Amino acid sequence: MRGIRKIISFKLYLFSFITTLYNYMNAKYLWDIKIGKRCSFSGNTIFRITRNSKVHIGDYCSFISNPGSRNLIGINRPCILITQTKEASIEIGDRSGFSGTVISASLSVKIGNNVKCGANTLITDSDWHAEDPRSGTPKPIHIGENVWLGVNVIILKGVTIGANTVIGAGSVVTKNIPADVVAAGNPCRVIV
Repeated sequence: MRGIRKIISFKLYLFSFITTLYNYMNAKYLWDIKIGKRCSFSGNTIFRITRNSKVHIGDYCSFISNPGSRNLIGINRPCILITQTKEASIEIGDRSGFSGTVISASLSVKIGNNVKCGANTLITDSDWHAEDPRSGTPKPIHIGENVWLGVNVIILKGVTIGANTVIGAGSVVTKNIPADVVAAGNPCRVIV
């Protein structure tokens, strides 16, 4: 039994090593993303970066896109980073982790250091359908340091989340949330 576990562990390590190398090359050379040292990728992260937009990923970040990987709660999709306009920017601080997370910027998404994004989190600064007159203008998003976003959290445009805050699973964040609180719900509000 221990021999089988070692084989499985080695296969997972090899998979992670190969996908990390592939994603580094893809991000840096194909999409011109500034990527920090010692980032890890499990599975294929999807990058759709508009020419002349800016994406910067800090050091020691982790992207889990493989449903059979370390995230045991379940991932419905790979991690996806999208810039929709040439003015867009995505900045991710050091030691942040993402599991099946979509980050989409038409203007600006800034994520601090040590941010944990639970499985299937969505962060978007626009309504996605610019041609539709019912869509509003994009507004920047800022997520402070040490924030923890639970599984299936949605962060919508114009939101700032203060440092050290926890956002409960399944929350839809439509308004600013202060630092050092626990917030949850749809719409998300401070509960502790």
